[in-house]
Amino acid sequence: MGEVQARGINFHVQRLGGPSDRTVVFLHGLVMDNLSSWYFTAANPMAERAEVLLYDLRGHGRTQRSESGYTVPEMVEDLAALLDACEVDRPVHLVGNSFGGLLAIAFALAHPERAASLVLVDAHISDEGWGAEMAGTLSLEGDERNAMIAESFKHWLGRRSERKRNKLARAAEALVYETSLVADLQASEPFSEAGLSALPCPALAIYGQESDVLDRGL
Repeated sequence: MGEVQARGINFHVQRLGGPSDRTVVFLHGLVMDNLSSWYFTAANPMAERAEVLLYDLRGHGRTQRSESGYTVPEMVEDLAALLDACEVDRPVHLVGNSFGGLLAIAFALAHPERAASLVLVDAHISDEGWGAEMAGTLSLEGDERNAMIAESFKHWLGRRSERKRNKLARAAEALVYETSLVADLQASEPFSEAGLSALPCPALAIYGQESDVLDRGL
């Protein structure tokens, strides 16, 4: 599909599959991720059974990098506007990994009529201290940052090469130091227990036995 404009941003969007009675939206992780992590794994098999929509989050992958607009509510509205632009007017099934899972939860809470179900893979949950912790992690520099990138993607096919790690490091550096991303995430309000307990749709949360966010999952 290519490029879709929403909220003044040019988003990189891919749509897979043919006509179906279901739409599945895949949401990727933060900073060192993009839609390819789903495109080359679960999205194409899912497209045999449903209409699939993937997109690069604001400032990620091939989507335009804006100077601001990286709070969780802003990115929730990005998704709502993208669905409108793509003429998806029925409730969607949201599949998100890491930050993408947090975004799926936030979308369901903000737009309950538009969320049919959630699948959360190693999803972060926005609780007290989450914003400050994310800010600290994203502000890593130099060898410490590069080591984190290498560790994060050591099992990802195609992302083990030094060239790919350098590309990811440059993209991360641009997001962290040339936009309001860190400040925006730090300012994002945590989910309330009442809100999480009132999720408007079924949710399946999947965590690995050794996940580093297992104790803070849904």
